[in-house]
Amino acid sequence: MKMLFIGCVQSSERFLKAIINNTSAEVVGIVTKIDSCFNADHVSLTTIAEQRNIDWLDYKDNDNLLNWISGKSPDIIYCFGWSHLLPEEIFSAAKLGAVGYHPALLPQNRGRHPIIWALALGLKETGSTFFYLTKEADAGDILSQEVVEINESDDANTLYNKLLQVGEEQVVKMTEDIINKRVKPNRQDVHKVNYWRKRTKKDGEIDWRMGSKAILQLIKALTKPYVGAHFTYENQEYKVWSAKQIQYGDTLYANIEPGKIVTTTPNSFIVKTADGLIEITDCELETIPKVGEYL
Repeated sequence: MKMLFIGCVQSSERFLKAIINNTSAEVVGIVTKIDSCFNADHVSLTTIAEQRNIDWLDYKDNDNLLNWISGKSPDIIYCFGWSHLLPEEIFSAAKLGAVGYHPALLPQNRGRHPIIWALALGLKETGSTFFYLTKEADAGDILSQEVVEINESDDANTLYNKLLQVGEEQVVKMTEDIINKRVKPNRQDVHKVNYWRKRTKKDGEIDWRMGSKAILQLIKALTKPYVGAHFTYENQEYKVWSAKQIQYGDTLYANIEPGKIVTTTPNSFIVKTADGLIEITDCELETIPKVGEYL
């Protein structure tokens, strides 16, 4: 089976390596981006392409992509980790169609930023889903799906790695099932569909009037490899990469306003929230704020 592979993020790289190393598919072309200004987890697939002597294309626009794909005559297209919706003439250019990937439990949670939203909303589970591409985003028949648990300790990095580990096994089995005509697609239940919107910079801003749990979920959701939650101090924005909730058993801080620094250490500081305290353990501030200052 001749495969054309499209992708430009960490999941693209991991899944492509799994396919090349563990399946009988022949990758006849790779479409990627040498540079990306909006993928925080960007990875160019050019190194793999050159190491394996596979022809590759640095994506510029869909017209150029369609012409390039037509010259490859692929049996199937895999498009994993791509920020552009492919028009029908591209995903139908292969006789077996095109397969996409969405790290959520489709048909639930279609749309943008599924790993970030799952953590920010405090979900207990998500999913790793491969499906056929159609005109409607994330709406095609499901080829492979696995549930992935979200633990209290998970953040964007650990959940991303969980999904990739599960996805690597899925993509190998799915590819061999397609090759051997064993695949059994399942139609999505339209009655269970919801869509997550595109997040904006405002969604990543910490409001200390929020509860401690919500703030921690936001920080975990946006930590590396993503852009980081942020707060404002002395009219400057600073990213936060990790924090933890501080337990206290009396009313000492009950009358303290949200956003006030109540304690500091050489490497961290503790902030009052709407309902408790949070210790900021890793952020971009070079100088720890003083006790009594406000964020």
